Amino acid sequence: MTTDRYLSVDQVAELLGTTARFPRRLIEERRIRYVKVGRHARIPESAVAEYIGARTVEPIRLRRAGLRRAA
Repeated sequence: MTTDRYLSVDQVAELLGTTARFPRRLIEERRIRYVKVGRHARIPESAVAEYIGARTVEPIRLRRAGLRRAA
């Protein structure tokens, strides 16, 4: 058995800083894992973390021109 906490659409929206419409769209388009509990959709916390991790964009590290020395 998993120890995942299951979040409502409203809780996920608050966590992501969006309206409830966004997680509902993720569910409808099957872009995030969810569990049906009766007529309600619940999203595991791990699914939210996976979604965020998969869409995290790392910054580009630029080289400074003065750091290279000629040999």
